[in-house]
Formats: sequence, C-alpha cells, structure tokens
Amino acid sequence: MTQSAADEFFAAAHAGITLGDVARLVEAPLPIESVRVTGASDDSRSVVPGDLYLAFPGSRSHGLDFEREAYERGAVAVLSDRPSSVLPTVLVADPRRSAGAVCALIHRFPSNDMDVYGVTGTNGKTSTALLLAAGLESTGDTVGTMTGIGLAGPSTWRPTARTTPEAAVVQRTLGDFRNEGATAAAVEVSSHAVSEHRVDGVRFRSVGFTNLGPDHLDYHGTMDDYFAAKAELFVARRTAAAAVGMDDPYGRRLAALVAVPCWTWSALDHRADVFGDNIECTGVGTSMTVRTPSGSIAVRLPLLGPHQASNALAALAVALSAGKDLDVVASGFERVRSIPGRLEKIDGGQPFLALVDYMHNTAGQRRLLPFVRTLVPGRVIVVVGATGERDPGKRFPLGATAASLADVVIVSDESPLSEDAEAIRNAVAEGARSAYSATVVVEPDRRRALTRAVTIAEPDDVVVVAGRGCDTEQAYGTDIIEFDDRTVLRDVLNELYGNPA
Repeated sequence: MTQSAADEFFAAAHAGITLGDVARLVEAPLPIESVRVTGASDDSRSVVPGDLYLAFPGSRSHGLDFEREAYERGAVAVLSDRPSSVLPTVLVADPRRSAGAVCALIHRFPSNDMDVYGVTGTNGKTSTALLLAAGLESTGDTVGTMTGIGLAGPSTWRPTARTTPEAAVVQRTLGDFRNEGATAAAVEVSSHAVSEHRVDGVRFRSVGFTNLGPDHLDYHGTMDDYFAAKAELFVARRTAAAAVGMDDPYGRRLAALVAVPCWTWSALDHRADVFGDNIECTGVGTSMTVRTPSGSIAVRLPLLGPHQASNALAALAVALSAGKDLDVVASGFERVRSIPGRLEKIDGGQPFLALVDYMHNTAGQRRLLPFVRTLVPGRVIVVVGATGERDPGKRFPLGATAASLADVVIVSDESPLSEDAEAIRNAVAEGARSAYSATVVVEPDRRRALTRAVTIAEPDDVVVVAGRGCDTEQAYGTDIIEFDDRTVLRDVLNELYGNPA
C-alpha cells in the first residue's frame, strides 16, 4: 500500500471502519458498504458482537465450518476464500495473507502509535524480549510485551498459546497496549508467524536476530527455508533498523543481506558493534564488559547461564539501533531477577539444586547443560521429552544430546497432542540409549518422573526439568491437564523435604 493510501485508510479508521473499507483495502468485491466492523477474530468461540470473522482454510477443517457459531456470537461479516452462507463475505484468494493488514486497519494501525521492537531466532527470544522491555522502561518508555509467556500490557496480562498469536490477536493486543498508554512494545516473532502473515501490518522500529539452529523443520523443510522465513522480517517495508547476532553462520549470512541500518552483536567477535567481553557466569548471575561505539560499560545480570549474556547483548543492540542510551538501557537489565521457566531455580528446602528450563532443542541442551554441570560437583539429572505435532526428526537427537551431557536421563511425556505418547517417548529414549553414557529411565507420568528425579538426587547433584518451561498444560488429544513443571516440582520437593509452600 502506498503512503497516501495508508493515510486514507488511517483517517477512515478514526472515523469508524466499514466493511467497504475492508474490501477496498484488500481490493476485493464490495459485499455491503455500511456494515460497521469493530473487531476481528479467527476463532468462532472468541467472536464478540461487531467482529469480522476470519475464516481460514486449514489442514483439518475450514473456518467456515464454524460460521454459524460466529454468526450467533455477533460476527457482522466474514473474510475468507469462499462465501459464507450466513454473513456478507469479503472474498480474497488468501485470507491469511490479507488478515494482518485488515486487522491493523480495524484497530487503527497501532504500530504507528508506538515503537514496536521484534525479536526472532531459534533460542533466546523470550529472554531477549523481556530484557529489552526492561531496558526500554529505564529510558522512560511504557512497554507492553508479547511473548510465549503471555501478553503483558501496562495494566493487563493474558496468557497465550503461541509464541506469536494470529494476526487478529497481534493487532488487538497492540491496540490494547496503546490504549493502556504504552509507548513501546517488545514482541517475539516466530518463523511460523512470518510465514503465516501473522505480523503483516506491523511496522517495527527495529528487529533483533538471536541465532538459528535446527528446529521446526517439519514445517519449513530445510534450514535454508527456515532462514528465509526469519530473513523476511529484516526488510525495509517491515522495519526501520536491525540488530543481528554474529555468533552463528546464519547470523553472519543475515548481516550481509540486511538493507536497513544494522547493528551487530557478539560474545565472540570483538569486531561486532556490541561485543561482550570478560563474560563470567556463576550460580548467582552473569557479568560482562560490553564494548560499543558509544563506549564500554559493566553489565550485571541476576540471570543464570552464558546464553543470558548473549540475550542481553542482543537486547542492547536492538535498543542502540533505535538510538537509546547505552548506560540507561543496561541499567534496566539488572532489574530482571528471573525469566519464567528459563533456568528458574525451584527451592523446596532440598540439599541439591533444582532448575526448570525451556530447552526444547539440541542447541539449547548443548549450551545450557555444560554450564549446569559447572554449578555442582555432583551429577546432572535431566527430565526430558518431546512435544507432539512438532518436528519428529528432533526427538532422537534430543534424547542423545541429553544423555551425552547428563548422568541420568528420565524420559517422560510433555504434551503428545494428537500423537501417540508412547511413540514419542520411545524415539527420545532410543536416542538417549544410543549415547551409551547416561543411565536412562522411562517414566511416562510426568509427576512420577519429577518425583523419581528428586528421589534419586543426592547432595551436590542438580535436577533439570527440561522442555516445557513455564507451560501450564499438558494435552493428550482433547484431554487437557493442568501441569506446570515449576509448581509440581516445588510440590514434590516440599513433600519430600518438609518445607511447606
């Protein structure tokens, strides 16, 4: 869309959106001009009166299969690739591709009213986004965050089931942030979100890249296609600036392609714009000297692990690419005491260390488990599994890598979803046994697996519950079980060590 067209639609949005405005935006036939549209939803169960119902084609069903429920809940029209039988329809060839711009229009282009910062990569997105938010707040911004942990506005919080929600939720959430007084937002952006157009319609102030490792290949097929999805964010029509990590080959490849002003960061290469020197990681936190064109500064993080040094460098580079002050941003990092489900310590009075972490791929395991071993003189005991409906090719390597880096591996269920739980466990366990180095135990029930890990742990050992982080539910088909590894692990420790919650 040209700037003049965008200005025209922006003016229309302030006056109130009609179905005619929507149709003209996506260059679709005009069904009815005067119908007022006040919101959008792609889920018939969450439709509220005045919504445009986004009916997408899917692998198992089509959104129009649920048009009657959307109608009964108050939808006033449909955006889809085929006509609704009960509501006026804006017909487009690819409704997903159109949804982002349409939802931005309906919510009055919220990314025009605040600085939106994106963070993408395989690992480290959540921590980087939350560190960035803390740094921005130190500069005086009021910040909302959109991460896999939840949607946190200046005065509200909502859970989310995805790293990056669908376009309707992205734009509605940014609109809510603006209405709550936010001047900035830090947003995790997954590769799925880019490929499925969930962040179309968002204008970013800057986008940061953490790293890229094998993951989601069931969806993307190849690493080159996975990289291409990430790289699509770093174009001038989406972002004004970029910050790219140079510590893996894909980051270096991306930095060579970026056509917008770009800051580089590294924990290894002193030639990067933002370089982390003298990194020290202990059981109480992480410290380093950060060297930049604006000068050098000592940075202290109350967070565990060398990966958090990299995440802080990424967050700092994103902020600097937007012209923020080095010292002020770095001072904000020290207020981040923990990241939910990221090497989070769980204390129930036990004589050993217990941690919960989201490490769900081999890159995360290789980075974190060697560090965890440095924290204790005893054994590393890991509870590991794999989630259903995710790349089956990573299950064997997950088990093998865990067993090569730990002393005891307990294989248990995460969320099988529609898949056979036993088949998933067997693949992970087969990988673990293939390492011929750790004791391997299979315990399907996750509470019993956590109890087993705690029961065999001795003083000076460390128990790491890996894979789910701060997820709060397990799914077996349509059966949903409330299960938060942190809460259950704490309960088990309290039961065994008599430290009441």
